[in-house]
Order: sequence, then structure tokens, then C-alpha cells
Amino acid sequence: MVNVQSNVSLKPFNTFGIQATARYWADVQTLNDLQTLLQINAYGDVPKTILGGGSNLLLTGDVEGMVIRMNIQGIELVRQDETHWWIKAGAGVNWHSFVLYCVKRGYAGVENLSLIPGTVGAAPMQNIGAYGVEIEQVFESLEAVDRQTGEVRTFSRAECQFGYRESIFKHELKGQYVITSVTFQLNKTPIFHTSYGAIQETLDQMGITDSTVSIKTISDAVIRIRRSKLPDPAEIGNAGSFFKNPEIDLTHFQQLRQQYPDMPGYPLANTERVKVPAGWLIERCGWKGYRRGDAGVHAKQALVLVNYGAAVGSEILALAHEVQQSVGVTFGIDINPEVNIL
Repeated sequence: MVNVQSNVSLKPFNTFGIQATARYWADVQTLNDLQTLLQINAYGDVPKTILGGGSNLLLTGDVEGMVIRMNIQGIELVRQDETHWWIKAGAGVNWHSFVLYCVKRGYAGVENLSLIPGTVGAAPMQNIGAYGVEIEQVFESLEAVDRQTGEVRTFSRAECQFGYRESIFKHELKGQYVITSVTFQLNKTPIFHTSYGAIQETLDQMGITDSTVSIKTISDAVIRIRRSKLPDPAEIGNAGSFFKNPEIDLTHFQQLRQQYPDMPGYPLANTERVKVPAGWLIERCGWKGYRRGDAGVHAKQALVLVNYGAAVGSEILALAHEVQQSVGVTFGIDINPEVNIL
């Protein structure tokens, strides 16, 4: 039976370290637990918020409804053929632990996604990505429970409607399903992605050559890069990249390039659009290292908003709005939060 608690502090369960209280709290460790909880009449009309690792969340106040922490564990090899392994993981499995599990066994495809905070269940919702790889490239299917009926449904890659940090679960089906497990299709013959960001440079520094590169060395390189750029939530509250990298028209980008010759941009295949690093835009507006009270913009990575200790969610959000306005006025570009704001 699921143990439902009242008035639980959420500070330990969000990486921003924001103090907030959940009116009701339940830690779900099995599919049956979740289905049982959803069918309890006493909580039928209570709004329910699903929580994974709390690493992509900004709490701006107490949660009056119920917070359900998805804590379903387990990783298993479902099947294999000559070219692929299919690996199924519970929604509550720590994402980085899952990546290390795969790397250790030679399951290739997720090594570029090392050290991304959060859980397996949250990964497809956000279509997480880094260093040239996104979840949709290794995704097979997921299982999710209908909040109204308690029935389990399997979603294929196409049905998830993945986009840049997007999926159907953030739009048409928002709030309708709870992801319980994800199955990944991983490669037996690795395809190395080393051209994005500083991976190749870091591999060179590590003394790794074309003949010695492996998914383990790529994972190690990504971990080294992320640790050098991003603050550890255990030391300073944050949710990683706060904003998405915006996509703008090629004409707009070319006009900005005339004024800012050093502006980086990455053309999107088969489109007349360019992705621009939000961190560069924010830094160019002078926000890098800015601090007001305990809310600030990280000194090493302008894309990361931080809580230096006692900031409340509304202070972080107010700062985010100022950053957005500044970038909009300076460049005519809208930057949108990647973090979920509750």
C-alpha cells in the first residue's frame, strides 16, 4: 500500500534547493503502487504533480495538491539481435547511473548524454540532449499509465512526437499520463559523436586517438566538460540549463552577424533557420556572474541560473524574466525556459 504523507518539505527533492511544501506526498516504487494511488477516491480530485529527480524544476510556491515521486527502479536487457540491444529501465532510475550502466556493458548510444541530471522517466518528456545526441535517436518505446483509467499504454517513437526539448507529453497529452518505464535501442557497433562542442579537444587532451576512442572515453570526456562548465547542485542550487537555445530565421541571423561578427550559430538541416546558443546571448547582455541576493547567473555558464542559498522561487523567476527581456531588447530574440516552472 502506498504511504501518503502530509505537509512534506520539497527542498531535498529539487536541485535548486528551493524551500516549498507539498500538501500531500507519495513515493511510488512500483507500477501497482501508482495504479492504486490513482484510484484512491479520497485523492481523486486532488491535483497531482509528478516528480522525478527534481533537476528540471523551479518551485515558485507551496504545492497545494499531491506530489508523486516516481521511484520505480530496475534495468533489464529485453532482447537483442546482431546489431542492437533493447534495454528497459524504470522511470525512477537515475539517468547518469543508467548511462554508466550502458557504457560499462558496451551498450552504445547514450554516452554523449553522461552526467545529465534527472531520471529515465523524465528523459523522453524533455527529449533530453547534449553534444550532438538526443533521446529520440536511441528511443524505442515507453510505457505510461493513464491518470484517469489507470491503464498502461505503450508509446512508440512516432507517437511521442519528439522535438527540440519537446514531446507530446508537454503539449497534447500534458498531465494525462505518467511514464513508468522506457525502452532504448542501443548499438552493438558504436557510432562516435565527437565533433560537437569540446569533445574532440578534450579527447585530445586526454591522449585519446582515433584508434583508442571508445564509448567509455567519450563518456569520460563529456563528464569532464560538464563538470568544468556546470555547477554541482550539491554545492550550489541550480537546474542546469535554464533556457532553450533559440532558433531564428537565417535572414535574422545574418543581420545580427553584421553587428556581432563573433555570434555563433548552427544551421538546422533542411531549413532556413539557425540555432543560436542562449548562453552566448545572455553573456553578451552582461548577465554572466550577476547576483541579486541569493539569486544569480552562474559565473562560468550564463545559461545556468543559481540559488546561492536562501533564494525563493519567485526571485529566481523574476531574474529569469529580466534576462529574457534583456535578450529580447538587445537581439530581437525570444528565449524560453527549458526548466518546468511550478
